[in-house]
Amino acid sequence: MTTATASAPAKSAVIHAASGRIFNYSAGPGVLPDEVIRQAQEELWNCRGSGIGIMEHSHRAKTYDAILAEAIADCRKIGSIPSDYHVLFMTGGATSQNFLVPANILGQTETADYLTTGYWAERSFEHAQMYGNIHEAWDGRPHNHTFIPSDAEIKWSGKAVYAHICSNNTIYGTQWRNSDGSVRLPKVPNNAALVCDMCSDIFSRPFNVRDFGIVYAGAQKNVGIAGVSLVIVRDELLQREPRELPLMLQYRVMAKDESRHNTPPVFPIYMSGLVFKWILKQGGLAALHKTNVEKAKLVYDVLDSSKFYQGHARPDSRSLMNITFRTPSEELDAKFIVEAFQHGMDQLKGHRVTGGMRASLYNAMPRAGAEALASFMREFERRNG
Repeated sequence: MTTATASAPAKSAVIHAASGRIFNYSAGPGVLPDEVIRQAQEELWNCRGSGIGIMEHSHRAKTYDAILAEAIADCRKIGSIPSDYHVLFMTGGATSQNFLVPANILGQTETADYLTTGYWAERSFEHAQMYGNIHEAWDGRPHNHTFIPSDAEIKWSGKAVYAHICSNNTIYGTQWRNSDGSVRLPKVPNNAALVCDMCSDIFSRPFNVRDFGIVYAGAQKNVGIAGVSLVIVRDELLQREPRELPLMLQYRVMAKDESRHNTPPVFPIYMSGLVFKWILKQGGLAALHKTNVEKAKLVYDVLDSSKFYQGHARPDSRSLMNITFRTPSEELDAKFIVEAFQHGMDQLKGHRVTGGMRASLYNAMPRAGAEALASFMREFERRNG
């Protein structure tokens, strides 16, 4: 059961009988598959019959050798990752990738193009500026980040080494997507490498890794738990050395040393491995994408049929992962959050930047969670509209 906060009732009124838990719509750390949590519980005590718990294992032990190798192999299988790309597990979250990307790739006299489509895209743009010439090819701030730009709206520099996008904007609830929810990408000129922050939608739908030079994501939404970041990088980019960097900040060092130049976050990587196996068991990315489209539609159908709720994102840019909306007043927003908790639904409060509500429907959120939210939204509108 989720621990009550100071603003919430002391106890949730509804605990779901099947799992003894409530629905967790947190934007991150996000919901995990029940079976993954159960297996981790067992292996905290005794991992793979070794007699040692996973959090006690040496990162050089044969047990962990197997865990790491399987995690990388399963990750490659899920994403159909080609052999000329490295799969890295790094620390510092995706926030550290905001500076590690330009530090490893961008020369001091070179240019990179950034598309600022949301809060974290803004942070990426800001952090990159100490490493080279950073051109802002799109600025979504004047539009309050309500939509993703068309190709005609993007103003490329025409000389970029790489272009950076954030595929899904967790706070504002927008996503680079086609009408069917599949990946839409900008047409980057001059063969510039496309770098993508995929924190909140990686492995939620199929994507072609070859479209990208680098993909990175914090694990705590669709990959695992906080404490590790997944970085997928094309080998040719590993050869770039635009400046001297400490060894721990170099992609090529992490690639050469199998993500363990020092003691890595063993448990978060182990958890990522469990989630990868769960994804494969679900049928892979195509199957998950179908389910994610269906889950999001249940909630968006309520918004589309309502004069009470207002969604933040423009319909053609709405995220399948993070659904942002509000009621007619802040008072009703607060009431919605409290009553939803009483009905077994937690972590629906929107980010402080946008207010209102935010429902995150990551891979591990069961369809029942989307159904429960949609039903509650209709009932709340009936009583308060």
